[in-house]
Amino acid sequence: MARLLRLGILAEGYIYPKEWRPVRDLLRKRGHLVRLRTSLINSLQGIISRNCGCHLPGKKIKQVRTNHIKPLLASQEDLAMSGAVSKDCIDYLSKKIKEIEVSVENRVEVLKQFAGLQTVPGIGNILSRTIMLEIGDIGRFAKVGNFSSYCRKVPTTWTNNGKKKGSGNGKNGNKYLARAFFEAAEMFRRYDQSARSFYGRKLTKTNFMVAHTVLAHKLCRAHFYNQVWSGLRSQEAFRVTIWPER
Repeated sequence: MARLLRLGILAEGYIYPKEWRPVRDLLRKRGHLVRLRTSLINSLQGIISRNCGCHLPGKKIKQVRTNHIKPLLASQEDLAMSGAVSKDCIDYLSKKIKEIEVSVENRVEVLKQFAGLQTVPGIGNILSRTIMLEIGDIGRFAKVGNFSSYCRKVPTTWTNNGKKKGSGNGKNGNKYLARAFFEAAEMFRRYDQSARSFYGRKLTKTNFMVAHTVLAHKLCRAHFYNQVWSGLRSQEAFRVTIWPER
């Protein structure tokens, strides 16, 4: 092993700092609760759509002060009970998600080299902390390709002379970081015109999932370059000019 290490061909692992593991796992638990809440919202929207012939946005379903579900399903006792149970579960999950967010924001400060993330449209306090805690030391990635692969934003297909010869393991890398950049790309597309233009151009050539993944990959590469070479340690704004306008 010493000889392999001297030759530079021995793969080394990264030991995540012990003091950051609990709060990182707490944010992972938040992500789990968010996915559970989303599944309940989707189920409730399906019930309303099938029985009432209308669509109720998720923002109205998550409102605590006003119950928009009860009047829609009041005509049938079973549907009303189903809606009430779903609404109670959604409200409970929302409360716990908020508790985790407040706890993390009070205990964890965004490091200076990650502060530029919050200048990206759509990336807030929680998402920037999630990306920061999942990455750890970005210096452990030799190239941007290694970082993109760790974020699961590169294809695993093996080709030779334009022909597919196999595929790699698509589950390699950090699934939590992949979801974080996927969410960041969605928020970025909503609030930035250049991102919407880029997404629209890709959408004319492929399906929406591939277009969204390409946008997340571009955002991932931009984050690596900004951290390593663009001087975010001086708290410059995050540079998002990573695609041509035409």
